[in-house]
Amino acid sequence: MANGIDRRQVFLTAGALALSPLVKANAAETPPTKKRESSGEPFRYCLNTSTIRGQKLSLPEQIDLAAKAGYDGIEPWLGDIQTYADQGGSLADLKQEIADQGLTIESAIGFARWIVDDNAKRRQGLRDAERDMQLVKGIGGSRIAAPPVGATGPMELDLIAERYRALLEVGERAGVAPQLELWGHSPAIHNLSQLAYIAIAAGKPKTYVLPDVYHMYKGGSDFDGLRMIAGPRIAVFHMNDYPAVPPRDTISDQHRIYPGDGVAPLGQIIRDLHETGFRGAFSLELFNPIYWKQDPLQVAQTGLQKMRTAVEAALAS
Repeated sequence: MANGIDRRQVFLTAGALALSPLVKANAAETPPTKKRESSGEPFRYCLNTSTIRGQKLSLPEQIDLAAKAGYDGIEPWLGDIQTYADQGGSLADLKQEIADQGLTIESAIGFARWIVDDNAKRRQGLRDAERDMQLVKGIGGSRIAAPPVGATGPMELDLIAERYRALLEVGERAGVAPQLELWGHSPAIHNLSQLAYIAIAAGKPKTYVLPDVYHMYKGGSDFDGLRMIAGPRIAVFHMNDYPAVPPRDTISDQHRIYPGDGVAPLGQIIRDLHETGFRGAFSLELFNPIYWKQDPLQVAQTGLQKMRTAVEAALAS
């Protein structure tokens, strides 16, 4: 089956994987932070720095802000890490500062072109991915986003899986796991079913998928599909919300809003993730130009409070 999910393949099925040694091993790779242990919360909370990207803070400033706002972790962009290093910053010193602030690097956002059809560009994309992974590892991270950058049209899912497998092998050598990311606007990986098939077909043990509330809506995914994915296969889940207008076909990243301020079925999403065994990080990922004009600390604190409120409401019902 090149474009569907074989129900006999239970690589991602929550019920089948809940007891598997592989899932238990992967779950052990994402231990809870002290903040979460002290609060008794089931999830970690992370700041994706896209949320405050318009304020143009340096990477150290982003880290300080995330800690001050009360987050458990941070999800920086590779461009900011590279800029920090290019300007003479020490990755080792920054890694120590992140630890001293009580934060973890839950993931990082990169744009290596691992999926493209052009052979030369794809080989360069894998080299770029390895470079990005070394930067992430240098500041204490062990995961990186792997979106379908450069895919310009529909692609056979088995072909994508073959290319994703090559990226996973780069990650195995680097010690950083590339998380297959859903992009609702992508012609190649826009639906959760495609994401699941590719991860299954890649045939590698340390495979994570990276869903997103907005992208699931944009790409027409059924939110019920999250029940079919074993929670430990999701280390990071991009949290946000979307309004009733504009409609799905014209909505874009800029329309993302705080969790709970829109019409997404967040209660269902959070409960389903919890029931599948997800105990990873909700990472606040927004691109709203209105928020970019506001005080970044206020934006970060508001986003964290709204994520916590959504989780509390979901798990109390």
